[in-house]
Amino acid sequence: MLLSRLFRLPSQDMAIDLGTANTVVYVRGKGIVLNEPSVVALETADGIQRVKAVGADAKLMMGKTPDSIRTIRPLRDGVIADIDVAEQMIKHFIQKANGGPSRLPRHPEIVLCVPSGATSVERRALRDAATNAGAWKVSLIEEPMAAAIGAGLPVIDPVGAMVVDIGGGTTEVAVLSLRGLAYSTSVRVGGDKMDEAIAASIRRRHNVVIGEATAERVKHGIGSALPPEGEPRVLQVRGRHLSSGMPKEITVSEAEIADAIHDSVFLIIGAVRTALESTPPELSADIIDGGIVLTGGGALLLRLDQALSEATGLSVSVADDPLNCVALGAGRALEDPDYRGVLSDV
Repeated sequence: MLLSRLFRLPSQDMAIDLGTANTVVYVRGKGIVLNEPSVVALETADGIQRVKAVGADAKLMMGKTPDSIRTIRPLRDGVIADIDVAEQMIKHFIQKANGGPSRLPRHPEIVLCVPSGATSVERRALRDAATNAGAWKVSLIEEPMAAAIGAGLPVIDPVGAMVVDIGGGTTEVAVLSLRGLAYSTSVRVGGDKMDEAIAASIRRRHNVVIGEATAERVKHGIGSALPPEGEPRVLQVRGRHLSSGMPKEITVSEAEIADAIHDSVFLIIGAVRTALESTPPELSADIIDGGIVLTGGGALLLRLDQALSEATGLSVSVADDPLNCVALGAGRALEDPDYRGVLSDV
C-alpha cells in the first residue's frame, strides 16, 4: 500500500458521482472528464460471463439484446445492488477517465458520493467496490452536501441553505450550515420512478407497451410537473400493442404525462415540506432569503420549480449546471482544503 502511494499518479485523483442513471467523473486539475449511463452489458458464452460493454455503449443495447447478453444497472435507488458488476463498472470508468489502461500502477484517491439515507452496509459496499477497483484511499461525501457545494451555496458559513437534488433513483433534500447537514432526508423517488409511471400510464391508457428508453424520451420531450396552461404539447410514441402484438404508433399529450408523474412530484414536494417543517427557526429565516436550489437531472423537469414554489411559498431556482453539481461539489471537496472537512471515511 505504501509503494502504491509513492508511485501513484497524483493528478489522477478523482471524485465520482456514482448515480443510478449516470456516473460522472471529476479528475483533479481537469474537471469533469466523463459522464456516462450507469449500465453494464454482460455476455455469457460457454458458461462464462464477461463484460461486453459499459456506459453509453451498454445503454444502446438496452431492450435489444439476444438471450446471451443482458444489460444491468448495478445501482438501484442510489446504492449498489450488484457489487461485482459495480466493481467492473467503476474500474472501467476509472481507466477511461485516465485515458485508458496504463503500464504504470494507478491507485487514485477517490471521493465517492452517497445518498444521505444510505445505511452503513450500503456505504461499506460502495467503499469496497471502489477499493477493489484500484483506489488506495476512498472518502465519502453525502450527495446533498456535494450538490450544495457544486451549486455554489455557502455551506461553510453560518448561513442556512436548502438544496433538493433529484437523481435517477433518489431525491435528497437537505438544509446545510457550517460544513454539516442540519437536516436531511432521502426519498427513493426520482427520474426512474417517473419513467416507470409514464410506461405504466401509456400501457393503461393506450394498451401499448413501451421500453425504458422510450419512456425516458417521453419524459424529456413533454414531461411537466404541472398540467399545461395553454395548448398541450404532443409526441408520437412507438411501442407494441398488447392485443395484436403488432408495432403501433400513438400520440401522447403533455397533460396525460403530467398526470402520470403526479405521484412522484407529490412525493418530492412532500419531502421538501417535511424538511422545512423540521428546520430550526434561524435557518428557516436564511432559507426565506436564499430560497431553494434544485440540482440533479430531475431539476430539468419542466415547471418543477414552479410546483415547488407554489407548494412552499418560497423562491425556487435551478442550479446553473444541475446535471453535474454533485460531481463538481465532490471534486471541490477533493481539491480545496477548506472543504475537506465535509468528507468522511464511513
